[in-house]
Amino acid sequence: MIWWIIKRDLLLAMRRRSDVLTTLFFFVIVVSLFPLGVGPEASILRIMASGVVWVAALLASMLSLGRMFSSDYADGTLEQMLLSPVSLSALVMGKAISHWLVTGVPLVLMAPVLGIQYDLPVEALIVLTLSLLLGTPVLSLIGAIGAALTLGLRGGGVLVSILVLPLYIPVLIFGAGAVEASTAGIGFGAHFSILGAFLLVSIVFSPWATAASLRISMG
Repeated sequence: MIWWIIKRDLLLAMRRRSDVLTTLFFFVIVVSLFPLGVGPEASILRIMASGVVWVAALLASMLSLGRMFSSDYADGTLEQMLLSPVSLSALVMGKAISHWLVTGVPLVLMAPVLGIQYDLPVEALIVLTLSLLLGTPVLSLIGAIGAALTLGLRGGGVLVSILVLPLYIPVLIFGAGAVEASTAGIGFGAHFSILGAFLLVSIVFSPWATAASLRISMG
């Protein structure tokens, strides 16, 4: 059932390519504006690179959270999912994976290209890509909880940001910290271990919490 949800959401995303491209363009524009504003000083750009890319990825991920359940809620599909005998947690996991494939993967693929603007060495670009590869699924899984809690509420997009942003901060710290450690020549294995732990905890607890939030929101 998870694979059916993923396939269905990917097909819907292909039909609404503008939503996907909006998130990607937002990420590209935000990351590209900083070198223009700060100037060509390479040492300054290298210092701020990891933080800028990670903050932009975090904001781009939040930008698309409102669409995770809204279309299914509007056409009644979500209500049918709640009534189906299939585990709601499994369905939610499928929705989170499809959100990551549509939103997170393009950000991961674009990050090393945009990192070149900041004069990052090859090793730092690889670390940046791997940190986003570990961190962006966590953003989707945590964001699913906020999207479920604010489903159907007026101004839900703002409420989602308020709910999930504090939970995103540890991921941001260790994701950007891994790149900074690599640039400074310090070991970054501990940062990756913590990001991996965040991912495992999110995989275990996020589907259950999101399913409970959906039941509350749907009444």
